Amino acid sequence: MTGPQLRVVFDTNTAVSALVFPTGRLAWLRTHWRERCSIPLASHATVSELTRVLGYRKFRLSPEYRFELLGDYLPYCEVVQATELCSVRCRDPKDQPFLDLAQSGRADLLVTGDEDLLALAGQTAFAIETPEDFRRRVSGYEDKKWPNETA
Repeated sequence: MTGPQLRVVFDTNTAVSALVFPTGRLAWLRTHWRERCSIPLASHATVSELTRVLGYRKFRLSPEYRFELLGDYLPYCEVVQATELCSVRCRDPKDQPFLDLAQSGRADLLVTGDEDLLALAGQTAFAIETPEDFRRRVSGYEDKKWPNETA
C-alpha cells in the first residue's frame, strides 16, 4: 500500500455484515482490515454496540462464535477514548457515538449505510460515505465481485 493508512470508523451494521456474512457484499472488508489497508477505530461504546448486535437471536451465533468474530476485528482496531463530542448532532442518538469516535480519533472517514449518518456528509471534519463508496476509494473496483463474494 502506498501513502498513509486511512483512519476509518465502521458503523455497527457495516462491521456486522463483514463479519457475519463471509460471502456477502461487505466480506472484502475482513481482508481489508486484516491486511492493515486502513486503521479501524473503536471505542467502548461502539464495541459494546457491536457485541450487543452480534448477540441478536436472528443471527443464531453461539457465544463462542461471537467471540471468534470479534477476534477477527478488534485486534486490528485502534481503541480511542471518545472524549470529544462531534459538533454535528445526529437525528438518531444511537448513531452519535460513531460521530464522536470519528471526531475523537481524527478519522478520515466514517463508513455507514445508515441514512441518518449519510445525511450528515459534508458537515463534519471527516468524510461520511457508504461501504460501496469506500470500496471505490480504496480499491478502484467498481461493481466487480471480490474473491469469494456472492451477493
